[in-house]
Amino acid sequence: MAEPSYGYREIEHTADWELEVWAPDLNGLLEQAARGMYALSGLDLERTQPERRELELQADDAEGLLVVFLGELLHFIEQDNLAFDEFQFVLDGYALNARLTGSQVRKIDKEIKAVTYHNLQVRQSGHGLQVNIVFDV
Repeated sequence: MAEPSYGYREIEHTADWELEVWAPDLNGLLEQAARGMYALSGLDLERTQPERRELELQADDAEGLLVVFLGELLHFIEQDNLAFDEFQFVLDGYALNARLTGSQVRKIDKEIKAVTYHNLQVRQSGHGLQVNIVFDV
């Protein structure tokens, strides 16, 4: 059975958590990274009245954009107890306009403290783009 053109999977890591993410393009990579990060932390949403947020982010490269975007999602969990399951992205180079829809967090099994730059490199692959992301827990 062929691997899907987008997705994520946990990679064994000695101290932190590592996630391998792949997608056809940067939009898909951002979404799969968010979904994977939420899955690693065991996050469960209330599925109540949808809440919407909009983000405008800028970075110098794809790696920086991933770190800033995922960091903002962690901030929403910490500050507003809010996580997202619908993502709409408009990219202009490495300037991102993101419209996010989500709900209150019902539970989270393990807190992710930060997204790291450790060995972070977005690369071309048979899927389009691929990256390994290490999270500080």
